[in-house]
Amino acid sequence: MKTALLWAAGLTASLGYASSAHAEMVLSQVIVDFLPGKPPREDIEVWNNGDERMYVVAEPSEIVGAGTAHEQRLAVPSSEDAGLLVSPRRLVLEPGERRTIRIATFAERPASERVYRVAIKPVAGPLAAEESALKVLVGYDTLVLVRPAKLVDDLRAERTGDTLTLRNAGNTSQEIFAGSQCAGGDRDCRTLPNKRLYPGDVWTQSVPFGTPIHYKSWVGPTVRERTF
Repeated sequence: MKTALLWAAGLTASLGYASSAHAEMVLSQVIVDFLPGKPPREDIEVWNNGDERMYVVAEPSEIVGAGTAHEQRLAVPSSEDAGLLVSPRRLVLEPGERRTIRIATFAERPASERVYRVAIKPVAGPLAAEESALKVLVGYDTLVLVRPAKLVDDLRAERTGDTLTLRNAGNTSQEIFAGSQCAGGDRDCRTLPNKRLYPGDVWTQSVPFGTPIHYKSWVGPTVRERTF
């Protein structure tokens, strides 16, 4: 019996809401956002939507330099000293059963946002087949954001010719979305791509016209209209 593991990023192209699962394992959410004033713990419900017993593991990692050329993924040890606690890390789910995985942070709020990923994935249990077969397991790379106590919104833009460069000089990530640009007035309007910009992250994209560019940005609970 052969086993393959496929990963779902856990993020949609726009605001990062959970997409519909097409596998036997289903999660209640794929983003945990510890905003200022929010309790430092949250639960992700995991349920087995299939008809076989499922073995699940949760593997946390810290993303250092998220979004930059120097990004690193570092495994989080089984201790609270790492700033994030994930419990339990192993589950056995019977068909139709639901369990929760608690994500908690015990460290003081950081000066700049800390970014984690928790890979929640099924693993192969006992397999038996008379003939060769393929079993596909789908996991999710959930995003965990630990925000600073005070959010600093500092998004800087530079336009050069047909290029727009955005740099997040603040201390927390921003979701840049609902981008649009028109040739003039309401004529020949184009939709521009979305992007999550982590602190220190730089994003450069080509734009079709020399006219103003309109975006919205989402920093925690605040949405702003931006024109570049």
